[in-house]
Amino acid sequence: MAKDVFTQHRPQWKTHIGFLLAAIGSAVGLGNIWRFPYLCYKNGGGAFLVPYFIALLVVGIPLMILEIGLGHKMRGSAPASIAVISRKWEWAGWWQVILGMFGILLYYSVVISWCLNYFFFAFNGQWGSDPNTFFFKQFLMVSEGPFEIGDLRTPILLGLMLVWFFNWLIVFVGVQKGLERANKIFMPLLMVLTALIVFWGISLPGASEGIKLYLKPQFNRLSDIRVWMDAFSQIFFSLSLGFGVILAYASYLPKKSQIVRDAVIISFVNCLFSVFAGFGVFSVLGYMAHNTGQPISEVVTESIGLAFVVYPKAISMLPAFSREFGLMFFAILVIAGLSSGISILEGITSAIIDKFHYSRKVVVSALSIIGFLGGIIFTTRAGILWLDIVDHFVTNYGIIIAAILECIIIGWIFKAKKLRDHINHFSSWNLNKCWWDISVKVIAPVILGGLLISTILEEIARPYGGYTRLALLVIGRDWIVLTVFMAILVSASAWKVEPKHRIIEH
Repeated sequence: MAKDVFTQHRPQWKTHIGFLLAAIGSAVGLGNIWRFPYLCYKNGGGAFLVPYFIALLVVGIPLMILEIGLGHKMRGSAPASIAVISRKWEWAGWWQVILGMFGILLYYSVVISWCLNYFFFAFNGQWGSDPNTFFFKQFLMVSEGPFEIGDLRTPILLGLMLVWFFNWLIVFVGVQKGLERANKIFMPLLMVLTALIVFWGISLPGASEGIKLYLKPQFNRLSDIRVWMDAFSQIFFSLSLGFGVILAYASYLPKKSQIVRDAVIISFVNCLFSVFAGFGVFSVLGYMAHNTGQPISEVVTESIGLAFVVYPKAISMLPAFSREFGLMFFAILVIAGLSSGISILEGITSAIIDKFHYSRKVVVSALSIIGFLGGIIFTTRAGILWLDIVDHFVTNYGIIIAAILECIIIGWIFKAKKLRDHINHFSSWNLNKCWWDISVKVIAPVILGGLLISTILEEIARPYGGYTRLALLVIGRDWIVLTVFMAILVSASAWKVEPKHRIIEH
């Protein structure tokens, strides 16, 4: 083993289950609860599970193994790990963590603030009989366009302050006392509350019709390329791949670790949670359709509309315990959001500490203040419009390109075989050369490239979301360009301790 002046001072997970729960907590987020069920319904019901689990096997698990294996070998964050391979490509590692922090966490924290507000609204059903008007007109007070910023929405701002306080507190106290302890509370609580929602939901009148529509297989949809693109896209984003989180978490693993087995467990638990949560969502939608006499197709919507409009309306219609049901649902969203949010904050915290050796307390405090201030734009009346544009560009362009770069750097420049040898040395489950190497070097980048090209072509044909091209360029494109500039700037700085001194050799 090479002499390691860094690893002996590097924090480690106190328990193996602590790492698994933290990694699962990073993967399980808001999208598992409100995006996956809708995608499944939209893309052929049970038939959608075919491309979904194929995507898991050919992209999700291979990239999860790559990130856990790389973090474990290099004992560092994404920038530190890539800098060992090539200093010329270090900026790509910084871009991952900067995209996560300043591309995702800024607006993601605002969405958690919405969930937190709705948790308190659930005590008395404050959204009333028209949740749509309440959400858009009274709560968000949405302006006419993204350049009409408008006033700050005080309830959202206060919620954002609270969210960033929790982010700061958990990451501030470190890996064992903060991240590990928090996820040991968050994850079991999330699973229990989700199970309660599901079993409660399936007991409601009309629930069976909702579940039937959720999973009814329409195998003819499998000939539609968009269905396959949605499946691969959902797998990729729901596993928290491509923005440095899993790499950072894996760098805190002990030398003796089961890399392949852990990657499989994390990936499958995340995906099975998505499927399971869908039963609860569609049970309630089935009940709502049963009560109103409407077809389910008229009450189901995607994403924000499902969480903040349709579900509150359905909760209001419950025959009993509607307040308890509402509290549980929004508690699930808050917990899922926080468990993902703290992982993104840890990703960039780990990177800055690795490079500059600043105190964790100073780094986390500074990032939390900057994160709160940066998120204020999303608490204005134009906030949801900015959020929509930034999210579209970060997830459809930024993270996709960052992940393609990761595949090229590891698969071709570092050589997939080197990392595979390291992983196989420490894992009782050995990697198959053909499956893993080909997935990392060819299949994953080609599919991600296909997603990227598809999005670009759609963008050319019709500007996203009906926004003006000026708004998309100034808010979306320039946001991405700014994060690239920040990554290049940070990567040009000197390392306090050269990252090559961290590697675990065997």
